[in-house]
Amino acid sequence: MVYVEFYENIVNIVPGGILMEDIRTILSQFHSRKRKESDVQKAGSVPADSPVTSEIPDVFFDTILQKFKLNRHEISLLMFLYRQTWCRANLYKSHGIGPMNSFAEVSRELAFSVDEIHQYLRTLENYGFIETVRSGQYFVRKYFTEELDQKYGQHYNDFF
Repeated sequence: MVYVEFYENIVNIVPGGILMEDIRTILSQFHSRKRKESDVQKAGSVPADSPVTSEIPDVFFDTILQKFKLNRHEISLLMFLYRQTWCRANLYKSHGIGPMNSFAEVSRELAFSVDEIHQYLRTLENYGFIETVRSGQYFVRKYFTEELDQKYGQHYNDFF
């Protein structure tokens, strides 16, 4: 019991005459480091009901779509990789390299089979729009072809 009485005295008054109530009011002004579950969102994520835009160079619509005969799936995959590399937060943007991708995740996102994803990736590589850095990670040209990159003065930091 002596311990409890001693503890109560410590709780109520601390050295210097400051009441614990004052300390509690001061501490209550600070927010917890732990976030509420509803406040936590993935980095770069946007609520599903808000519209999102991505900046795609006009050269894609004026030159690439006319010069190269891409099907809808190849365009979807190219735009997916382009937005990841150039329109979203990306550590390797100055190198033109996108983040690592899981083929299963890309397949689910674009509603293609994994085999189709591989086929479309090969097609995009044959056109020179992308290059494989490693499986699931790609170099994506800012202006889609080497000639257009040179024409518009796009240079990449030397990554290799």
